[in-house]
Amino acid sequence: MYSKSDHLFWVLAEAFIIRSGYRIIKLFPNEQELWLEKKENKQAPILRLLRYNLDWGNWMEKDIHMTASTGDKIRGQLNSRKLTVVNIYVSEFAPVDSYEHLLNEPFMYSKAFSETSVHTVLFTNDTYHEAQTRLTDLTGVNPLPDTPVEKEGAEEELADVRMRTLEHARRASQEEQAIFKAGKPIFTYFFMVLQIVVFIFLELSGGSTNPSTLIEFGAKFNPLILQGEWWRFFAPIFLHIGFLHLAMNTLGLYFVGTAVERILGSARFLFVYLLAGFGGSLASFLFSHDLSAGASGAIFGLLGALLYFGVTFPNLFFRTMGPTVFFIIIFNLVFGFSVSMVDNAGHLGGLVGGFLAAGIVHFPKKKKPFLQLGFVLFSVLAIGGGLYYGFNTELGSKDERSIVMLAEEYVSNENYDAAYNLLHDFEEGNKVTEKTYFLLSYTEIKKGMLPEAKEHLQKAISFDQDFHEAHFNLALVYLEEGQIDEARKHAAEAVKLNPEKQEYKNLLTELDSLP
Repeated sequence: MYSKSDHLFWVLAEAFIIRSGYRIIKLFPNEQELWLEKKENKQAPILRLLRYNLDWGNWMEKDIHMTASTGDKIRGQLNSRKLTVVNIYVSEFAPVDSYEHLLNEPFMYSKAFSETSVHTVLFTNDTYHEAQTRLTDLTGVNPLPDTPVEKEGAEEELADVRMRTLEHARRASQEEQAIFKAGKPIFTYFFMVLQIVVFIFLELSGGSTNPSTLIEFGAKFNPLILQGEWWRFFAPIFLHIGFLHLAMNTLGLYFVGTAVERILGSARFLFVYLLAGFGGSLASFLFSHDLSAGASGAIFGLLGALLYFGVTFPNLFFRTMGPTVFFIIIFNLVFGFSVSMVDNAGHLGGLVGGFLAAGIVHFPKKKKPFLQLGFVLFSVLAIGGGLYYGFNTELGSKDERSIVMLAEEYVSNENYDAAYNLLHDFEEGNKVTEKTYFLLSYTEIKKGMLPEAKEHLQKAISFDQDFHEAHFNLALVYLEEGQIDEARKHAAEAVKLNPEKQEYKNLLTELDSLP
């Protein structure tokens, strides 16, 4: 049986769902009660539509209390401190007793540090225009025609508007769900297993915190990249420094990677992950001279891909994962800038790289050729410019830490000529510290260049009087040259600075026994 109130209920539902972008939270089986939300707009209230012929004001008051309780549960799910519910009744007639006070003031449902307010609007045959004005003021939406629907031809229209509204809601829900089901997290799990396997190899080959082992397995190391080892832009993605580093990145990859791979599909995910990892390594190459490794840049790239998802589908993004993505990015960047050992350049480079990579591949079945071409051109220019700047300014060749670390790698492999040439060339035109002088002297001792080694050990001690290893080596050089008194003096100084070192004591005892 046709009812103007039924018609009005579905006209309201159509206006909010189809024209204003609200989505259904819950539709009751009798299709007489409907809850709607617009989560991407924090200012938009939750809507509750109820088609019910009111009789008594006290029933209406109890129902408003129940509505507030339900609204407060929704507020808790949204992790919001405040929530506004617009409670819309569609009734043939108003209650027979007092009810006006329920419309004039919102009902406040308060808890500690939280509040849910319920504003009530009543549509009846006699309150159409007043209710329309009030609803527009509360929601910012004018959902109704200026005059109520007349009965002629309205029954068919009621069926149409109901079907149209429910079909739109169903289709919108299916389209949203399809976006999150484009692929299965195949490569996410593959990379998780791969980085665990590589970590085990690192531990068995010298330790994942050993710089020499990390360099051998492909960590980002500027001097070797400048020598042409370009693959070090990619290899660090799969290396991790210590178990905690591995655990954090594996956990991050699981949560972020599975979401991104389901949205993009496996092939697009693979492209985004690798390009983001490269972007992180490139940024670290340009702005950080430290040895670095880890999947953090690639994982930040996946967050960058989610930001691109947010730009493309802002309503869906902010309704689902948006706040969480922003929190993760901000928290990790703040943490990174407060901890010196974190490679924030790599994180930011990965974030940008992931955003650009997502723009290149876009989304399954949603091609945008000109936009994607623009992302390709910009990415090529950015990468080309970064590589050109890095290789033509010889980043790292003026950085003492990188030079010393590379020289130590040569020494560990007994390649003393390469270590000597590297350190000697670096000393020529740069301001160096005791670390360079000491390591240079060590290579000179190995090459039999004792006068040069003595000079550099003396320079190292002039920088740091408490450099006990330098005193010990200088004592050995003096002993080799037959200068026993000088050797004894520096051996005694080494013992004084580090009395626990038995090797120092043995040398001093040997020297004291000499005439």
